[in-house]
Amino acid sequence: MTVTLPPLTFADALDRSAVVAATHEVAALVARPEVVDSWDAESSCAGMSVGALAHHLALQPRRVVEVLTAPAPAPDAPLVTVDAHYGNAVWIQEDLDGPSNVGVRTRSQEAAAEGPAAVDGMLAATLAGLDAALAGAARTVLVPWTGAAMATDDFLVTRLLEMVVHADDLASSVDLPTPELPAGAVVPVLHTLTDLAVRRHGQAALVRTLSRPQRAPADVSAF
Repeated sequence: MTVTLPPLTFADALDRSAVVAATHEVAALVARPEVVDSWDAESSCAGMSVGALAHHLALQPRRVVEVLTAPAPAPDAPLVTVDAHYGNAVWIQEDLDGPSNVGVRTRSQEAAAEGPAAVDGMLAATLAGLDAALAGAARTVLVPWTGAAMATDDFLVTRLLEMVVHADDLASSVDLPTPELPAGAVVPVLHTLTDLAVRRHGQAALVRTLSRPQRAPADVSAF
């Protein structure tokens, strides 16, 4: 069953310095020799090589710079909250072989073919412009692949979610410990995942999973 929850938003409440700190952790992970040496091997994400996954992970902070430095959304652009952003996401509604998910894997694999140095270079360029992009960002941004506007902090949480989840994916792909990202990055991501899981599975499923494993359902995934 589903429950009615208020819209999920982090507007004006996010510690934006956590985005920079998380990006440094991502850059360190992608540059690890275990990742470089396994570049063409299968990753923990089905259908993606380690290199493709590393590029997809590195792309998330790059999108932050691109979106925050792009023109402001039009006044009539629909403004969506975090829960609505994921509720409208086509990739969530498809299986792994759906067009959106296949497209992500294909683009990531093509980009990864340029090699680890290219991904490291993208992250270095991202870090060079990230502080300025965060400092100069407007209160709302246009998310170009959805056509909707979001509060800037809400958009940043969606990129942090990608970084937190895929950093774990990449680390597990090469038998490394999951990076310890800063609390300012992890806490809003956990809040988001919990909110989405409750919307999908209901209150009891989450309460039981966290407190009564003997009565917990088999699946409480957010997506």
